[in-house]
Amino acid sequence: MALLAATIAGKANDTLTSYRLLKRIAALQVKENDIFPAGAFPSYRMYALNKTRWKADINPFFTGLVALTLRTIQSRLTPYQQQMATAIIEKTRPVFNKFLNRTGRISYNFWPTDTVKVFPNGGWLNWMDQTESIPDDLDDTSIILLALDAPPALAKQAHDSMQQYINTRSGKIKNTLKRYRHLPAYSTWYGKKMPIDFDVSVLANVLYMVQRYHLNWTIADSASLRLLENSIKSKAIISRPAYISPHYKRTPVILYHLARLMALKPIPELELYKPLLVKTAKKLLRRSKNTQDQVILSTALLRWGELAANLLNGQCFTIDPIESDLFSFFIANMTSIAPNPFKSILGATKIGVFYYYCPAYDNLLLLEYAALTQAQ
Repeated sequence: MALLAATIAGKANDTLTSYRLLKRIAALQVKENDIFPAGAFPSYRMYALNKTRWKADINPFFTGLVALTLRTIQSRLTPYQQQMATAIIEKTRPVFNKFLNRTGRISYNFWPTDTVKVFPNGGWLNWMDQTESIPDDLDDTSIILLALDAPPALAKQAHDSMQQYINTRSGKIKNTLKRYRHLPAYSTWYGKKMPIDFDVSVLANVLYMVQRYHLNWTIADSASLRLLENSIKSKAIISRPAYISPHYKRTPVILYHLARLMALKPIPELELYKPLLVKTAKKLLRRSKNTQDQVILSTALLRWGELAANLLNGQCFTIDPIESDLFSFFIANMTSIAPNPFKSILGATKIGVFYYYCPAYDNLLLLEYAALTQAQ
């Protein structure tokens, strides 16, 4: 009886935590157009070589991740929390039009396309607005289509256009490990003038879209899966995370992406490596002293069907300081497209590296973990 009472109390505590997090996320959502468009979630960037100031960065990335993640966990929330989540999601919808490709292609950019900006609020960097604007990318496109719960026909149209931006289609990749150079996997970028760039976390997001919409697999999908397989088998996700995932950079974040993909619908080729992935996540979790790393590693383990300690009941763990960690889930890396060996050399200097921080997404990562914990 005492155990049952403790279990009920624990569930009630997790439910209250979920409510508090949802309420905070809703409060952080922009109400009127200002620096950020209404419905967006503010995010900020900081230059790696000048860690003194965070600048507002207008992008759809974190807003898309908030909406996408709320959709994935919505069924695990209470009925009232589901209503709160729906209200948040619906308010994000108009935001994405600001980043939609203006030529008619179904793709999205990391920065506004209605008024082109490079590093919004970037001072002298904005001199490059017209000459150095970046192309649309497959990561934002996949995330936003999932966030919008776009019609299947639209997802198929986007997937079809992605086939034009693969390795060997418009030029061979020059900045990855030798064993990956022959793979006709997706590049991160749509731009034909942009060097081809592989990122295993981006590839996991593209394949998540493919799986979610039950799209027919292409040569590029299969090649991207082989790249994921090899990066796990060779342990490159542990030994060289910043090299094979230059826009996310870190093993805990890579594991989070892999777990999300694998939990949607089992992929036999990846299931073979689940024991290794679980072992890696547990090892990193034992060593981690970073709150958000603990959260995303625990979430990954839960998605792989593993039991994870309830962080929410820990004596030293509360939701209040979650935003003060300034956790960077995503990292802009201007040197990621440099050819070998300059990619590694320049990457080590942190020139052109920007850390990104979104308070609402930090709260959402904890909410996702809480929702999965409630289901245990």
